[in-house]
Amino acid sequence: MLPYLFKRMIQTLVTLSFLVVATFFLLRLAPGGPFDGEKVWPAEIQANIEAKYGLNKPLYQQFFGWSRDLLHGDLRESFHYIGTPVTEIIHDAIPASFQLGGWALLISLIFGLLLGILSAWKRGSLLDFSSMFIAVSGITLPTYLIATLLVLLFSNYLGWLPPALWEDKKSMILPIVTLCLRPLAIIARMTRTTLLEVLHADYIRTAYSKGLKDSTVLFKHALRNALIPVVTLLGPITASLITGSYVVETIFQIPGLGQYFVTSVIDRDYPLVMGMTLTYGLILILCNLFVDLTYGLIDPRVRLENTR
Repeated sequence: MLPYLFKRMIQTLVTLSFLVVATFFLLRLAPGGPFDGEKVWPAEIQANIEAKYGLNKPLYQQFFGWSRDLLHGDLRESFHYIGTPVTEIIHDAIPASFQLGGWALLISLIFGLLLGILSAWKRGSLLDFSSMFIAVSGITLPTYLIATLLVLLFSNYLGWLPPALWEDKKSMILPIVTLCLRPLAIIARMTRTTLLEVLHADYIRTAYSKGLKDSTVLFKHALRNALIPVVTLLGPITASLITGSYVVETIFQIPGLGQYFVTSVIDRDYPLVMGMTLTYGLILILCNLFVDLTYGLIDPRVRLENTR
């Protein structure tokens, strides 16, 4: 296992390095700049601003200067939030995004697996039809529409929950439910599909021929193998829930990573874009590593392969 982890660490460093280089140069080669706007600055002021932030230097000098600061743990200060270090912005935004994404992942995983298992077990029944109707609705309906409907029902009409902000447990319910519906639906459909395939395998027929109960065959023999494709989805789903919740964060006014990332790109805030890109890339890589390690817990053959 240790050689495998060391190999993955090397891959992580290479991936992050490529991501940093590509983002840095593509961002600066794109038209426009961080201080371009409707107001045209005098040439002297524009030159002084560029000199202050080192934007008048050649690109390779800017890159090596930023890389040197990165190795010292300094992501520099934001151009838009003047005087605020990028590390401070990320530090303040991560808790809300992790809370929102973590709860959404937990709920979608529990209820997605439950709906998928029940649908496969009671295939063709009303329960199967109802579960898949929920799954299809969760996949097809856009997030902003789900959020709007939930706010109208539970905030405007019933008055049970606050319509926005991220202040207490009640204010967290609507954003979490909105964010978890799509991954819940994806997990439910994938679980049902893979479980139905496994239930028609030869070794499942053998287990039934031995006189084992339906519940024993389902949970002890079929479910374990059926979970492998579902686990594959957890990496990108986890990363998307934590980093890709911009619509939900905007609608419910949650101060998370998503809002800062989009506004940093719009404002051409180079230091903040680089900081957010590094954060997102690291989260995605760690999620995929967690998925690979989880394979070994489900299937011993994968564990053996990873240790070679």
